Amino acid sequence: MDIALDEGLVKGDSVASLLDSALDAGGGLLRLTPTWVPRSFLHPGRRIKLHPGDYYRFGADRGGIDERWFGSTTEAANEGRVWHEGLSFCLFEGKKFLLKDAVEEAGERLIGSAIFNKYNRWPVYSKFFDNMGPIPHHMHQSFEDAELVGQEGKPESYYFPPQLNNVDNNFAYTFMGLEPGTSKEDVRRCLENWNAGDNGILDLSRAYRLKRGTGWLIPPGVLHAPGSLCTYEPQWGSDVFGMYQSIVEGRYVPWSLLVKDMPEEKHDDLDFIVGQLDWERNVDTHFKQSNYLEPVRDDAASGDDYEDLWIVYGTVDGSQLFSAKELTIQPGASCTLNDPGASSWITVQGKGRMGSLDLQTPAMIRFGENTEDEVFISHEAATAGVKIVNTGSEPLVGLRYFGPEVHGNNIPKAGS
Repeated sequence: MDIALDEGLVKGDSVASLLDSALDAGGGLLRLTPTWVPRSFLHPGRRIKLHPGDYYRFGADRGGIDERWFGSTTEAANEGRVWHEGLSFCLFEGKKFLLKDAVEEAGERLIGSAIFNKYNRWPVYSKFFDNMGPIPHHMHQSFEDAELVGQEGKPESYYFPPQLNNVDNNFAYTFMGLEPGTSKEDVRRCLENWNAGDNGILDLSRAYRLKRGTGWLIPPGVLHAPGSLCTYEPQWGSDVFGMYQSIVEGRYVPWSLLVKDMPEEKHDDLDFIVGQLDWERNVDTHFKQSNYLEPVRDDAASGDDYEDLWIVYGTVDGSQLFSAKELTIQPGASCTLNDPGASSWITVQGKGRMGSLDLQTPAMIRFGENTEDEVFISHEAATAGVKIVNTGSEPLVGLRYFGPEVHGNNIPKAGS
């Protein structure tokens, strides 16, 4: 049976009144529904709770579903996409509306005046990224380079939740950057050999073993070939990339995926393509020291029966573009979140309540089914305080990410 994820969607002038009712009933909290995204060039890792029969519900030609996006007002840049691909839906009394439309209607209530006035949108999102094996060595353009094609750059970050990683899958290592001493001519030669088979770009890089409960900060322009741990990825609200590896696990990567976000007249200009790499960061001899993230306890937000950990922190080019925390509440305990800004929450273990909304970690989700694990915590609710109670017999664990410059100087530095 075909299921339209946008069935019951409210648009236009009707969104405002429905949004007001939802915010009032939820005390500033909005229930979000699962946002599934397929990728034609990847192989699903099957750990994001989707029913085994539903991984190809967009059609086998679209590829398998290997991503679930959270709190997203960013469209997925996929060929053949459905119109709302990548966009989060809010759910209230059986009716849906786009989080994107909600922000346009009530930006200051939802994301705060500072973010809304500067960006006029929720400029970040996160996802579960789940693959059976590694993906191509690729980079995301800088803001300057993405602007050449009318897009925005994409710094991103990784965290590997233990709850989503019961198995390693095929290759739990990520190649990052380039080996110090690599020359631009070496990379250019790999591009020249694109159609000769494996172009050998991984010979110029080094792999790092992925460790559950840790993460990485990935600036734009840095090559990376993510491994096969399921990854929570707070990132900037863009879907630009360029694939620099021609064959992965025997699968051919078309040249079009290298140049899709580059000016058309530059699609065969190898010097331009190499020039989009942030060379200094790629050959950094202390890459791990600058970009590896261990969890840091936030003592001010933790107590005897609950713990709030920084899992994504630090800056990109001096700017705090996004951050994330992991909250764990023991059975029978509760806490009140007092955050300085909006966040998007996903429950990864246990059950409980957040304000008036139930929280339940699903064991399996059918395509098109609504769940009780995802919530958008508005700026209004976050700054007033949100009570969370663990009503289950195991720890209640949730991940939440924040927008730019929310925490001021009250955040660890990368390398902490």
